[in-house]
Amino acid sequence: MTLFITAKDVQSVLTYPLSLKTVEAAFKAFGQGKAYQPPKSYLTFKYGDLRSMPAYINAPGMNIAGIKSVTVHPDNHKKFDLPTVMATILLTDPRNGFNIAVLDGTHITNIRTGAAGGVATKYLSRKNSKVMALIGAGAQAYTQLHHIMLTRKLKEVRVHARSEASMNKFCVEMSKEYPKVTFLPKPDGKKACRGADIITATTPARKPIIKKSWIDPGTHINGIGADAAGKQELETALTKSCKIVIDEWQQASHSGEINVPVSRGKLRKKDIHAELGEIIAGEKKGRTSDNEITLFDSTGLAIQDVSTAFVVYQALMKKRKKPKHTKLF
Repeated sequence: MTLFITAKDVQSVLTYPLSLKTVEAAFKAFGQGKAYQPPKSYLTFKYGDLRSMPAYINAPGMNIAGIKSVTVHPDNHKKFDLPTVMATILLTDPRNGFNIAVLDGTHITNIRTGAAGGVATKYLSRKNSKVMALIGAGAQAYTQLHHIMLTRKLKEVRVHARSEASMNKFCVEMSKEYPKVTFLPKPDGKKACRGADIITATTPARKPIIKKSWIDPGTHINGIGADAAGKQELETALTKSCKIVIDEWQQASHSGEINVPVSRGKLRKKDIHAELGEIIAGEKKGRTSDNEITLFDSTGLAIQDVSTAFVVYQALMKKRKKPKHTKLF
């Protein structure tokens, strides 16, 4: 029987440590050639788009396939009181083609994206990193912070966003959750970035908002916001000065942080240091100097969705096998 798994079900079992561990394992499998995915395809509408994301993972403890349908409509909160991003994930048993589960994928999408930033920070930032600048204070900023806090002992988080209210709200809420960390709203993006060990950008910007002159040697940057052609958060001169690590070439060159420089002939494939999975699998080295500037270009891979959905399915199945008075669905 195909299980239908709601957002509430997902939230009941998907923790930040679990998502971090799962996404790291998925990237490693991809780096070892044990995970497969075509680049995401797009249907573009007047006010947004629909993306199709299939994947198959055949690694120890995880033999699963699936596909995510995800929509991105930036003005949804204004017009319809709906999230910008909404998704559904279909899990398929590759042994027989049976669809074992249909999951609400919105929460999974948000969490697994944050996990990718956390994994990249673990492998690419300096181990003694204490200060992070968050550029953007929307939903994704929260999940990035939660996962990065699992990998680095931050002491200060600077938050820069267009909305003063969102900056203040983020700082007040997260100060309660992490009382030992100082959260500072920073209306000036330059002041937010200067001296930061880690910079995580989660905006939908189509023109660069972070300049090379703002970045100190040794900084690690997570470029999360660029997920469609034409989006760009970092000025090209900054991107070119970094040791660039991507999640996957076809997606990154089409819709990641590097897509604009690549389309303009400013960057080529040979300028990319590695895919994150190659570093996790030990095929290539990550950070090799405390002075180099590293950049992780995250576009969001289907292997993240399918692996995370599968561990959610497994966790719920375990709960389902408990005494009958335990009601799950």
